[in-house]
Amino acid sequence: MTLERPIAPDPYELLPTVPSFTLSSDDVHNGEPMDARYAHGSAGGENVSPQLSWSGFPDETRSFVVTCFDPDAPTGSGFWHWVLVDVPTSVTELPTGVKESDLGGAFSIRNDYGDTGYGGAAPPPGDRPHRYVFAVHAVDVERLDVGREASPAFVGFNLAFHTLARAVIRPTYQIKE
Repeated sequence: MTLERPIAPDPYELLPTVPSFTLSSDDVHNGEPMDARYAHGSAGGENVSPQLSWSGFPDETRSFVVTCFDPDAPTGSGFWHWVLVDVPTSVTELPTGVKESDLGGAFSIRNDYGDTGYGGAAPPPGDRPHRYVFAVHAVDVERLDVGREASPAFVGFNLAFHTLARAVIRPTYQIKE
């Protein structure tokens, strides 16, 4: 049974416009279904984060924040799957299944599953395909000045004032009944 509701806007369409740069992935692609490998264990997946790489960001960039958000979740506020902050500028690629310990001080805050780190796709069975908005934010400070206990909304609020540019990939995922 598909949940009947309007399609939510892309979360970044509601924010001030910033320049873009190149974001690519060997694992996920714009508008294409993700492999179950990148789905949450509760949805039969392996809960593995996809490979992401980026280039062409502004010279003024001092760090990156990587996020994954499902604007189609039936919550009224979407669903945050991943918020990785303070990624150093020396890191321009995350391998499949990245480990935070390999990222020079970067850390994940709690996602909407209540866990830290990547939490894979898990739309309601039978619902329409959900969009998973993977974004890399080029930030004008080395440290975003948020703690590990910060909420995704608080990180997003701070990003509104520190994002120089943003690159996005929007794959989809669906669990058929």
